[in-house]
Amino acid sequence: MTPRRLLVGLSAAQLAAAVTGLGVALRRGRSWDIRQPWLNWPVLHGAPEQIGRDWLWSGTAYSAPAWVLAGELWAIRNLAAGPDDGARRMLGMLGVLMAPGYLAERYVRGHLRPGGWDPVETPVVAALIGLSAAMGVLGHRAQAGR
Repeated sequence: MTPRRLLVGLSAAQLAAAVTGLGVALRRGRSWDIRQPWLNWPVLHGAPEQIGRDWLWSGTAYSAPAWVLAGELWAIRNLAAGPDDGARRMLGMLGVLMAPGYLAERYVRGHLRPGGWDPVETPVVAALIGLSAAMGVLGHRAQAGR
């Protein structure tokens, strides 16, 4: 498998995990929440009753915002169609930004702690972090765009 095809596959799997995460977040009311214990800023979280609206601009605990996922889909399609250095760079950038972004989420951190296992949410969290990190690494290799 060529590095470009591998990046396309990893990115498509990450996008599928994000769409799955969106469904889980909507069903379970997991709005975005990046509050940290040492920061008491009330603007660092969404409201569960506004999760459908917030997803468009801010995302959920388990998915990036709609506009980010649309950009990811665009880059995947362009790279799948043929060599595209811009699409490769975009996927690399998204992976580098999304992996720590998921780790900033309160619900995600809860599933990574002892006793935080959930048979639905924890596998989604693991897939999101792992696939985003792999996408970030591979997307920064020039041969993945060819």
